[in-house]
Amino acid sequence: MMRRLTFAALVLLFFAARASAANSCSAFASGVAFGSYYGSVVDITGTVTVTCTSGQAYDIALNAGLASGATITTRSMQNGSALLGYQLFSNSGRTTNWGNSSSTGWVAGTGNGSAQVYTIYAQIPAGETGALRTYTDTITASISGTGITTATAQFSVTATIVKDCTVSATNLAFGNYTGAVNNSTSTVSVKCTSGTTYTVSLSAGLATGATVTTRQMQNGSALLNYGLFSNSGHTTNWGNTSATNWVSGTGNGASQPVTVYGQIPAAQYVKPGSFTDTITVSVTY
Repeated sequence: MMRRLTFAALVLLFFAARASAANSCSAFASGVAFGSYYGSVVDITGTVTVTCTSGQAYDIALNAGLASGATITTRSMQNGSALLGYQLFSNSGRTTNWGNSSSTGWVAGTGNGSAQVYTIYAQIPAGETGALRTYTDTITASISGTGITTATAQFSVTATIVKDCTVSATNLAFGNYTGAVNNSTSTVSVKCTSGTTYTVSLSAGLATGATVTTRQMQNGSALLNYGLFSNSGHTTNWGNTSATNWVSGTGNGASQPVTVYGQIPAAQYVKPGSFTDTITVSVTY
């Protein structure tokens, strides 16, 4: 009788040991830190590490994050009510969105009993706007599959919008001057991160003795006076200090065009030929 009881106990222990060997998965995720954002595209990567029982099929889903109104295709970091858009992809070309279902691009895998690392390709597109501050979001990665309990891992997404500006300008061509007033325009385009205040100044040019109020084109030693103005009436000189009427603005993340109004006054009788000057546009922010 004692031998039979012992055998029964051993059988029960054997089956209990087999029942505890169910498939399982665990996950870990690293943060996505974009660093500074100036208004141009920023690409960065993070990782999700999955460890599943060998042979276990699983899917990795990334949720929409915490920002109000965010979706898996329009994620946003936030700071108070201010938002900064970004996207998460599963391919290095950043064309395949990483979502939370098969139809929105979740990533599938099969466990091998060891840690398997998946790269998250993150991007802030160009032209995003927002106040100059640090933005954050939290993404939850969920690992699910048949026969396993869903495992999750969270990671942070951060970026800081900082001051930055770029500037470009078109040439100002007066064409032929006959002694009558000659007007022409140029365009200065300034692109600054949203909320960045700036000033645009124009130099005096290259002619010896020229000032921001008495600019001159030259042809050898011959000089031809002209002016640069910030208004179409040619009454507000455009200089390089506040006292000489530089132009001010506030960035919105997009290119902001400003017209330069040029004028050659009448009754200048100089030798025929081509007259030129070079003006330097400076943006201070």
